[in-house]
Amino acid sequence: MPEQVAVTEHHVPVAEGGSLWCWDTGGGGEPVVLLHPASGSGESWPYQQPVLARAGYRVIGYSRRGAYRSVPGRQEEADSDSGDLHTLVDRLGLDRFHLCASAAGGETAVDYALSYPGRLRSLTVSGAIMGITDADYTALSTSLRPAAFDDLPIELRELGPSYRAGDPAGVTAWLAIHRRARRADAFLQRHTNRITWAALGTLKPPLRLITGDADLFSPPSVKRLIARHLQDVAVHVIPEAGHNPQWEQPHAWNHVLLSFLREH
Repeated sequence: MPEQVAVTEHHVPVAEGGSLWCWDTGGGGEPVVLLHPASGSGESWPYQQPVLARAGYRVIGYSRRGAYRSVPGRQEEADSDSGDLHTLVDRLGLDRFHLCASAAGGETAVDYALSYPGRLRSLTVSGAIMGITDADYTALSTSLRPAAFDDLPIELRELGPSYRAGDPAGVTAWLAIHRRARRADAFLQRHTNRITWAALGTLKPPLRLITGDADLFSPPSVKRLIARHLQDVAVHVIPEAGHNPQWEQPHAWNHVLLSFLREH
């Protein structure tokens, strides 16, 4: 794991008593905001933070409500997850920025892109089912993960077998972040937009979709299906990786991301 760049930490207040913990490398580079998976938190990016910062970007990661060091607040009137993100970037003084999301963070990213397309320089979504609500897609997605799937240990669901066999210490480190990630009082937040095939077709920011070749949630064939409904998009498959290729194969994943960011 690379040595981390020094950061400034913030607790950003959001609606109804919530608070988002975030870290920020600062600097004058183009901002890159990282959205973590449901199995993680703002801690989930140690392989990306220093690489992006040393490439000249201002890198920002945060924990969504109820994740590590963030406060959920009151569920009844809490803002949407993308509304919280908008509060965060405004509080940090960001104008246009790159948004990069992993897994469940992808739903928040797409929701934000639908609401605030003019704020994004680019959008990267990795290993996410993206919250699409059309019946054909939800049926396909459900068929990939039968009822017994949720009873499997989290590392079997989210990390590819090649990685689990090849880097047991990495699995242990990933599990430690996962165990710290979710508070007992966490809750799921609503989206601002209904994410459909038709809605995806209206997305304006340039997109990159990334997945691992052993991703049980969003395998390459599903990512190609999603790409057919998008405009400016390309799909990248990371070998020997599951649902968290940014953790399992960070060199390959970072190369894809940096190449994309430099285009925009």
